[in-house]
Amino acid sequence: MAFNGTEGSPINPEIAGTWTRKYRSLHKGENTGHFFGREILLKLLQQPGAMGIRFYYGVDGENRRQLLAVAVGADQNDQIGSERIVADDSCACPPWVSIANVLNS
Repeated sequence: MAFNGTEGSPINPEIAGTWTRKYRSLHKGENTGHFFGREILLKLLQQPGAMGIRFYYGVDGENRRQLLAVAVGADQNDQIGSERIVADDSCACPPWVSIANVLNS
């Protein structure tokens, strides 16, 4: 199956909240989310052939979980190369958190 850019769908916020509460209970003290700004996400999506974004977890030199993002083409492959970018430097939650809502409380 080739990607066409329509993959993914909305989820009921109450179900999403159940999932994030379960994650927080299983991973106490760990990051619960990451924020990437609009600019870097648009840069990824505006690369030729990009159908979406794939996210990877990594562990940095200080053993902290990091979230990386890369554009993905219709062929389901990550767009890696000298003319491509991989996004890093997201704002981890905590400490950058939203006000209390169904996803984080």
